[in-house]
Amino acid sequence: MTPEPPDSDNAAAKSRETSKSSSALLEIRDLRVHFRTRDGVVHAVEGAQLSVERGQTLGVVGESGSGKSVTAMTVIGLTRFPNATISGEIEFDGIDLINLPDNQMRRVRGRRIAMIFQDPLSSLHPLYKVGWQIVEAIQTHEEVSTSEARARTIEALREVGIPSPEKRIDSYPHELSGGMRQRVMIAMALVLKPDVLIADEPTTALDVTVQAQILDLIRRLKDEYGTAVVMITHDLGVIAELADEVAVMYAGRVMEKAPREVLFTSPELPYTWGLMRSIPRLDAPRPDRLDSISGLPPSLINLPPGCPFHPRCPYVMDVCLKKEPELKQSEPGHLVSCHLDVKERQQIGRDLQTLYR
Repeated sequence: MTPEPPDSDNAAAKSRETSKSSSALLEIRDLRVHFRTRDGVVHAVEGAQLSVERGQTLGVVGESGSGKSVTAMTVIGLTRFPNATISGEIEFDGIDLINLPDNQMRRVRGRRIAMIFQDPLSSLHPLYKVGWQIVEAIQTHEEVSTSEARARTIEALREVGIPSPEKRIDSYPHELSGGMRQRVMIAMALVLKPDVLIADEPTTALDVTVQAQILDLIRRLKDEYGTAVVMITHDLGVIAELADEVAVMYAGRVMEKAPREVLFTSPELPYTWGLMRSIPRLDAPRPDRLDSISGLPPSLINLPPGCPFHPRCPYVMDVCLKKEPELKQSEPGHLVSCHLDVKERQQIGRDLQTLYR
């Protein structure tokens, strides 16, 4: 059956029914995204499970190649390539996004689910003024005059902290700094007041001062508009600053998911322990070198049998080489994918608590 358009009466009714059984605005269940290549099938996402509620920030953390960005782009329909196989469920406000036709997906993308991409210089068209690009986004989804769209663009640029927006609206991307371009991307994402904002490494390649400004901006806009935020990053410092819940991804899978405070005080996954040990600390003696996770992330074409982390795990057991662990609840709200005994995991997590408090 073809899904109804996002603003139809049927979709609204379905949304109300869904809200009775789940408070999640966006819910991903058993998502699998595979790409056929000449070298083999790339298992980019393998059974991912994520959810985020209105006004909540979900942090998604993991090394490069863990499936974070592919998951996000699949949500907004940007992985529908001829060589891609996509299965599972992505439900947004009662709408089935996996099977939503392209013309209806375009009505959701940008208007209701917006994304800030990792590199604003490559995401903004170099030959068009930044203001025109935001005006076009507004007029794509709403029937408004160019003068009204331009006025809203100026206001959006002002809201994200761009000085003299009346002048900057007519700037080309190369005339702006990296931080200013990122603010333009945020303004473009938020000008239509989306229900969900996906931020894919929004502070990459920015200096620490601009990073702090961008994070404060996302937090303020989330609080003002009640937007659900999915923050994708490899930086646990960003996660500690913004996230309400945290999902740790590895080899296309969600390996651990917990409230932020629980994850930072009682992590239960060997991979999470390795990520946290690699964080430099200002309140500890300076080490000769930072700790790191041994080995390299696995090839997504030739994944190891059993647990995908077992070749790098210091706690590996025989069962880890043969059977992939299920994502199970350890404590209420805390999901872990690991063969280690629950009590043993919890004890190790408590032992690490003072290091990551």
